[in-house]
Amino acid sequence: MLNTLSGRFLILTTAFVMLAEVLILVPSVARFREDYLRDRLERAQIASLALLADDMIEMDLEAELLENAEVLNVVLRRDEVRQLVLSSPIPQPISATHDLRDPGALTLIGDALHQLLSPENELIRVIGAPVRDAGLLIEVTMETRGLRAAMIEYGLRILILSAVISVLTALLLIFAVRLLLVKPIKGVVRNMQRYAAAPEDARGIIRPTAGIRELREAEDALSSLQTELTHALKQKERLAQLGGAVARVSHDLRNILASAQLITDRIEASEDPLVRRLAPKLVNSITRAVSLCESTLAFGRTEEPAPTLGLVRLRDVVQDVIDSENLSLEASCIALDSAVPATLNLRADPEQLFRVILNLVRNARQALESTGREGRISVTAGEEEDRWWIRVSDTGPGVPAKVREHLFQPFHGGARKGGSGLGLAIASELVRGHGGHLTLSASSAEGSTFEIYLPKGDGTL
Repeated sequence: MLNTLSGRFLILTTAFVMLAEVLILVPSVARFREDYLRDRLERAQIASLALLADDMIEMDLEAELLENAEVLNVVLRRDEVRQLVLSSPIPQPISATHDLRDPGALTLIGDALHQLLSPENELIRVIGAPVRDAGLLIEVTMETRGLRAAMIEYGLRILILSAVISVLTALLLIFAVRLLLVKPIKGVVRNMQRYAAAPEDARGIIRPTAGIRELREAEDALSSLQTELTHALKQKERLAQLGGAVARVSHDLRNILASAQLITDRIEASEDPLVRRLAPKLVNSITRAVSLCESTLAFGRTEEPAPTLGLVRLRDVVQDVIDSENLSLEASCIALDSAVPATLNLRADPEQLFRVILNLVRNARQALESTGREGRISVTAGEEEDRWWIRVSDTGPGVPAKVREHLFQPFHGGARKGGSGLGLAIASELVRGHGGHLTLSASSAEGSTFEIYLPKGDGTL
């Protein structure tokens, strides 16, 4: 019961209603005590009328009048004269005097609590105003035994009634909560369980029907999430099937193109001027096709191997990249330079780091070549307290805004016409394998800057 929403709601409702009733009980008991004492004053005033009608009454009648009024003495003040109207023997000294002519609320509550917490039978004096202005004041002396017993009986009746009201209120509220809240929530839970069993089945997507605004918002959000997840799972399945087919086709196509590449080497030696003019274009086309197949096959593997970390002299890796790219820049007006400190060593896999920097430099070179104007590519590096950084900058045309949204996603981030969109995705994956991240920190018409951050840490992957 305690582990259910309904059970906890029942217990909390009962507790809160009981707390409210207890807060009401104390003033109620105080008011009951005041009414009880005023009633005794009225009885005593009525009893005193017998003496006012006849100055002499018998002792037995006087005792009966005092017993009916439940008091011991009655004092009536009329015309500034204080007169003992009815009297009987006083068994003990008076312990307290209570004036009911203009009592404060806190005074009444304090006197009531004191009365409940005092089990001894005490003798008190009560002063009040006579009914119908039949004098200046009336004063009685009485015992507290009957008053305390009446207060306890009244309090118990209030507590029992409060408990009954609390339980009935809680049951009504729990019925309403189960109908309006718990039942719809269970419906949402059942839908989630049914959807989890077959997330590809679009029939399991929840249809929002709740009338409560908060629950309707939750159903709308769940429906949107389930719809996106179902579409993503279907797309993933189609992409997996497509990826398998592309990998097989790329593998066979790479072998075919490798043979064609050997043939083009022979064609380049032909004496025919037309063949010699067209052969380089054919060679470039076949080379690009082979590169695309190799990139697709490389990305199609389940994952890149974990990097083998070691201390790497970054300047040597960057120089290897520059030497490799300079082979393609013999007739170009693009300059490559490095500003990497000779003493900078960092923890990385040298082969994977070479591939990352080569990818960034090659992308920058191809972007500059597409503009047909002069340009410069710079590689800089440094270190901070907790990480190393490598920056590849160029003076190219910048990365288009539409491309930046999916820059590091495979088959989406290619900015160059004819590119596969795999280079940056592979580079980002290799950097993440080192525990770092690759970002495009700046891009405008004056150029772009990519930054690589590698953590120092303790070398644990």
